[in-house]
Amino acid sequence: QVQLVESGGGLVQAGGSLRLSCAASRSIASLRDMRWYRQAPGKQRDLVASIASILITYYADSVKGRFTISRDNAKNTLYLQMNSLKPEDTAVYYCKADELGVNYWGQGTQVTVSS
Repeated sequence: QVQLVESGGGLVQAGGSLRLSCAASRSIASLRDMRWYRQAPGKQRDLVASIASILITYYADSVKGRFTISRDNAKNTLYLQMNSLKPEDTAVYYCKADELGVNYWGQGTQVTVSS
């Protein structure tokens, strides 16, 4: 098992930046795939970005060029650097880890972007 705790959310003006962190309760080196999702009010939870253990990354078109996902295995932490934020980025952001087909989710962190 692994517990995930997100942090770094908050209120920011459009054009600003935030860095989200997802701290794991144990080593993430063996976790093949880690992801960030977001869910806006009344909408489904959507994949934002993912990073494999071999550091291959994926980004949703809506965040490509603005967000950067990274992982620090030594610190057992997943990151999401978010730049040039837009009001439509407002959502609760969740991290997810997959281990042997079992999904682990954090509790989420709120990001609010004002216009």
